Amino acid sequence: MKRFSRKLLTLSMALLICVGFLFACGKEPAPAENLTKVTLNEVAHSIFYAPMYVAIEEGYFAEEGIDLELVTGFGADKTMTAVLTGEAEIGFMGSESTIYTYAGGAEDYVVNFAQLTQRAGNFLVSREPIESFSWDMLKGSNVLGGRAGGMPQMVFEYILKKQGIDPKTDVNIDQSIDFGSTAAAFSGGDADFTVEFEPHATALEAKGDGYVVASLGKDSGYVPYTAFSAKKSFIEANPALIQSFTNALQKGMTYVQNHTPEEIAEVIAPQFAETDLSTITTIVSRYYEQDSWKADLIFSADAFDLLQNILAEAGELPEKVPYEDLVNTTFAEKAATLK
Repeated sequence: MKRFSRKLLTLSMALLICVGFLFACGKEPAPAENLTKVTLNEVAHSIFYAPMYVAIEEGYFAEEGIDLELVTGFGADKTMTAVLTGEAEIGFMGSESTIYTYAGGAEDYVVNFAQLTQRAGNFLVSREPIESFSWDMLKGSNVLGGRAGGMPQMVFEYILKKQGIDPKTDVNIDQSIDFGSTAAAFSGGDADFTVEFEPHATALEAKGDGYVVASLGKDSGYVPYTAFSAKKSFIEANPALIQSFTNALQKGMTYVQNHTPEEIAEVIAPQFAETDLSTITTIVSRYYEQDSWKADLIFSADAFDLLQNILAEAGELPEKVPYEDLVNTTFAEKAATLK
């Protein structure tokens, strides 16, 4: 009996040690009933936004007391509508949308509080392989572009102008196709080039329907491409929640900075179940190598000025808007100390 008791005691102690180790070293989110439900509407579901998916898959939002519901809006206009109508507490989109809303006279306008990407995330795909691509090859060509006033299209035009190409007279840009449908249209059409996000660019290559010849992220330089935002009233009423949300994002950003593309791809793979791991890794590597993700989430005044200049060049800036109104860096600055 004593031998049995001793064995039982030893086993119990071992279990307690293991449980204690898990609590000390593992991620222990708050009980589900203590989590605050937050709906996040993302402009698109893309590997380009890897740090956010790392934060989801690694349980960082749960650690911060948030039960996150992720909804894909399929376009910045739809994401902005979801935020303005209260369907989503937080939006993730190009911050040009917040400028349009503010300039339009919205009283409870939408404020950016965390910047995720610092480069464009799309690629120029050619119908035929091109060994030595140069942007002047687009002169006189037919290109499937993006929505007028959206960041993908404006950055594309920004690059063309930098290369001495007039987007309106030197290139035939078709902007009539819905966001997310251009890859299919390219496969079945006769355009010479298309501007695509991943995984569509890689999918076109895999099918032999197109060839990636340029990265808009590399050729545009650093651009404040996407940011998280919420209505001014929501931020003012829920500062602790916004801080927790931003903390979770920062943990995802830090993970990406400190891990390899292979490790990042494995973590976010459940978010892209329809894409094989090798393809995810290839795409993550493309974004990783071109320095797509910031080390922190602080949306600087210089970046905001550049954004407004891009909008002005595209003829899409109704009026200059004040950085202090549309960007709040308080939460990102505090979260940066977690790194």
